[in-house]
Amino acid sequence: MKRIVLVSSKKELKDFVDFPHELYKNDPTYVPELFIAQKDLLSPSKHPFHENGEVQLYLCYEGDKIVGRIAGITNQNHNNFNKVNDGFFGFFDTVNDQEVADLLLDTVEKWLREKGVTDHIIGPMNPSTNESCGMLVDGFSKPPMVMMTHNAPYYQALVEAHGYRKQTDILAYLYQVDNYNDTRVRRLHELTQKKLDNRNIVIRKINMKDFQNEADKIKAVYNSAWDKNLGFYPMTDKEFNYTAKDLKMILDPDFCIVAEHEGEIVGFALALPNINEVLKKIKRGRLFPTGIFKLLAGKSKVNSMRIIMLGVIEGYRKIGVEMAFYTAIIDEVVKKKRIKEVEASWVLEDNLLMNKAIQDIGGVPYKRYRIYEKKI
Repeated sequence: MKRIVLVSSKKELKDFVDFPHELYKNDPTYVPELFIAQKDLLSPSKHPFHENGEVQLYLCYEGDKIVGRIAGITNQNHNNFNKVNDGFFGFFDTVNDQEVADLLLDTVEKWLREKGVTDHIIGPMNPSTNESCGMLVDGFSKPPMVMMTHNAPYYQALVEAHGYRKQTDILAYLYQVDNYNDTRVRRLHELTQKKLDNRNIVIRKINMKDFQNEADKIKAVYNSAWDKNLGFYPMTDKEFNYTAKDLKMILDPDFCIVAEHEGEIVGFALALPNINEVLKKIKRGRLFPTGIFKLLAGKSKVNSMRIIMLGVIEGYRKIGVEMAFYTAIIDEVVKKKRIKEVEASWVLEDNLLMNKAIQDIGGVPYKRYRIYEKKI
């Protein structure tokens, strides 16, 4: 008999975080999340998301065995900013069993109705668009890159059978660095640079010695550059600083780039080394006792990267800043020689400007993630 259990103890939280390790133990493309990072993300006392939202965790058991997990999520900042009354589901993992999926989703929908949600339930969000989100629906042959989601192909059928429909798709592009020798790409780079020079727009690397000041300026760009993106809401100071602190530990300043006009930052781009290449070798996402050494030793040896953020504020779009960011990052990649692949993600399928910029330099869409919604 299958039953739902509300996560309320430290052991149950550990079981919640660990469940995917067992579920995907035979999946060669699975990458474990860092245990401590997931635990902190789900703990109200640790992560600032919980100051303006609530995350309720559930496990599904069949006998004594865990067969699924899910989170119900409220997000007041999202609802206030977008003038809606939506709820969310996330951290959704399950065996291939419609009854289990139905139990999990029904439980979250009931909880969200009790919380006063009246519009839609949207997901998966883990727990918002400011972290990882989306269900993989195409592109299962390669492991996910850093901070991207992964799931089995059968998830799509399970949630759609429960009444969920596509809200939108988000794309991940793969760029083979060897293609950068293409004459057309270099010509685009030269033309773009001339345009920016004529407008006195400077592309430069972040100043790590003035990191906090730079981060404050980038936060203002982030909160305006993505204001029309699906599900977006502005990060609070605490959320942005928490994220910046985490990213600072793994970022390479050569790949954190800003566009500046008359001393004001008008856009930024960030690419991260794909530490999933290392995490794949860290059993159950545990840094201790040996995982920390694998992470430190392996970080400098990865041969792929992910362009995780790229945004330009209104008034500076469609003049070449986006293209300049991509070519500047690829230039640095070529110099380092070690990097062979670069992922650009995620990109909304209807963001024509960004999709064209990536395609123009040879990016090929290779993974597709879906955001689902259902009237509650």
